[in-house]
Amino acid sequence: MKFFHLSDLHIGLKLMNRDLREDQEYILGQIVRLAGCEKPDAIVIAGDIYDKAVPSAEAVEVFDHFIAALTEAAPDTVVMMISGNHDSAPRVNCFRSVLSRQKLYMIGQPPRTEEEYIEKVTLRDGYGPVNFYLLPFVKPSMVRQIAGADENGNCLSYKDTLYRLIGREQVDSGERNVLVSHQFYLPAGKKAEDVERMDSEIRTVGNIDEVSADVLKPFDYAALGHIHKPMKVGKEVYRYCGTPLACSVSEAGQDKGVVMVEMGAKGGEIRITVLPLEPLRQVRVIRGSLEEVLGEACEDYVTVILTDRADLDMLDMQDRIRLAFPCLLEIRRENLRPVAVGGEAAVHADLDPLALCCAFLSDLDDTEKEILRDVIHTVQEA
Repeated sequence: MKFFHLSDLHIGLKLMNRDLREDQEYILGQIVRLAGCEKPDAIVIAGDIYDKAVPSAEAVEVFDHFIAALTEAAPDTVVMMISGNHDSAPRVNCFRSVLSRQKLYMIGQPPRTEEEYIEKVTLRDGYGPVNFYLLPFVKPSMVRQIAGADENGNCLSYKDTLYRLIGREQVDSGERNVLVSHQFYLPAGKKAEDVERMDSEIRTVGNIDEVSADVLKPFDYAALGHIHKPMKVGKEVYRYCGTPLACSVSEAGQDKGVVMVEMGAKGGEIRITVLPLEPLRQVRVIRGSLEEVLGEACEDYVTVILTDRADLDMLDMQDRIRLAFPCLLEIRRENLRPVAVGGEAAVHADLDPLALCCAFLSDLDDTEKEILRDVIHTVQEA
């Protein structure tokens, strides 16, 4: 069984107000060509199809053309996708039963009643069945009717919620099973702070959405989405494929690609190959003096960091840089001299929003901190 693992397309994304439609169409075209060449049995997209819950008409058009080209290039391939935290679950879920008859599974909603279960799509090859469990992004409040509540009547943690959701599935350990999921999974024994996160990712206050990767044990492969940098979660077969295109300056220099998975018999070797993707324009950070920077003129998306100690003519400098870099993102001046900000401001400069608010308000009890955490989390999601 051969399948592609993709995630976090973020169609409709703007990079510092730069419209990425041309770049996204270019990279999606490469994925179509790879599908036409490799003819995988399935393609899974592990969430964040769009960058916004209500995508623009242009973003929907890009996605429509992508799926049409994909099904034309590989007509026998089954396409499966789930909603991520950036997507609107009801919108992705629309026409779910109709599309599934066309070998296109768009699963937006997780199971929400006792009668519902995680969508399972079973494909077959010479070694027997392969079960794909398609689990969209889940918040505890979405599945409270199934997962239940804690002893105080509050929603369970993300970790406990995922354990209960997956635990109620009858996963046959004698068959090959693949989980497609969009959550923040952590390798056992690791802390959220140990995981490098990209600027383009939405983070929760206090990392309340973290889930231990132990929950993935019933599966032979976990096709994960949410983290934008390619990353393994404890095992080779539990992995984030990352974004196919850089979504922020923090992703500058990352190698992007499609993860191709080839599964033989149950218990046998799972072969994983990364098929490289080359963007139309790279995202780069160029640092140096004005003259050094101008010497690297290019048409990539560029953040310029100037190290000149002498004062520069601002208008002349900006004009020269914009001429050298038509896709300029921003210009920064490196701070070469320490700035005296004053006691408290300097101490709190690197605190996260919750810690900063607690430092400002002071003397908060645990209940008040929990309320504050919930407020900040809600604002960040909005």
